[in-house]
Amino acid sequence: MSTPREEEAAEYLRNHKIVELMNNLTSMLFFYRPERPKEFLISQLEQMKASRDRAIDSPFLFDNSNLDAVAGILDPANQGHITYAQYKEALKILGIKNFNELPEGLESDRISHETFKREAKEGLVRSAATFQT
Repeated sequence: MSTPREEEAAEYLRNHKIVELMNNLTSMLFFYRPERPKEFLISQLEQMKASRDRAIDSPFLFDNSNLDAVAGILDPANQGHITYAQYKEALKILGIKNFNELPEGLESDRISHETFKREAKEGLVRSAATFQT
């Protein structure tokens, strides 16, 4: 059983998305492996602040070329679309918890690469926005 102080601390971390912020920063450190990690982290935090202040995208690991690669892996025959099951699973693997459950192409079970990439980018931007607005 948690003490009131522990519950208060957990609520604080949850409200301010501190765990998500630390996970994002740690992932970026492992991905980029900068020579000067402290300066890199400061830069990432400054970019996050700027994105909040100016309503621009937050820094995150995946760019369009990465999303193109994921779409290509999901569609090795290069048909230009993936199934809804692939769409859902890929977004979950990318760490996107809240995504469009009714994407364009659902009715035919053919989610275009463009729809997948758009939904993935929007989800990644939302999950990278670990600052409080």
